[in-house]
Amino acid sequence: IIAIEPSIPLPQIFWVSFCYPRGTQQDIFNAMGSMYAAVLFIGITNATAVQPVVSVERFVSYRERAAGMYSALPFAFAQVAIEFPYVFIQSLIYSGIFYFMASFEWNIWKFIWYLCFMYLTLLYFTFFGMMTIAVTPNHNAAAIIGAPFYMMWNLFSGFMIPRMRIPVWWRWYYWANPIAWSLYGLLTSQYGDVDEPVKLSDGVRSVPLRQLLKDQFGYKLEFLNIAAIVVAGFCVIFAVTFAFAIKSFNFQRR
Repeated sequence: IIAIEPSIPLPQIFWVSFCYPRGTQQDIFNAMGSMYAAVLFIGITNATAVQPVVSVERFVSYRERAAGMYSALPFAFAQVAIEFPYVFIQSLIYSGIFYFMASFEWNIWKFIWYLCFMYLTLLYFTFFGMMTIAVTPNHNAAAIIGAPFYMMWNLFSGFMIPRMRIPVWWRWYYWANPIAWSLYGLLTSQYGDVDEPVKLSDGVRSVPLRQLLKDQFGYKLEFLNIAAIVVAGFCVIFAVTFAFAIKSFNFQRR
């Protein structure tokens, strides 16, 4: 349900733009807006939805660990492992509906790249939600801890304020922002190799699409593989932090 609900209205919102050739700068912004909205909406929904479940399972694990059934790390990594197939199915359903409704180029490799980045993005959001539970006593506190991160990730994602316009002393946070890397990969994988001319917002000048991405957002096709590695790295960081936090912190009340 989480995957299907946004996959239908989101392309409908941008349907007018997608039905026509992407010949203007605004068309590209609309396409990026659809990716940005999907990443934030589904990602935060995943992170929020997993918190109560992990919270309940954690307190059940206290009893099992006290009885010597299993230790903390196997329990934590089992919780991490079960998310892989679930999130993959969710990503496949969403991408299969959204990608073709949004009229992206029908190219198998571009679809795989899109699916890959959506999968990794939803994974790190899910693991982040689990991590916030592991370091807080309950899901209410976890939601409070997570909210400032969502706000800052949103602000420095590179959509509302492109990286080229972010002050130099704040750009470090852009590079440390998982959503920024997700948008980097999603947009570059679809348009980073396109040389078709795009009319700029002044209505007079035109530049190749790949050049527009480089000038406006700083996106380069050469960094697509690096973006994928970084997004996967965030998944590992959040998952490992969750596992060791489960092992280290005990919020059981007797």
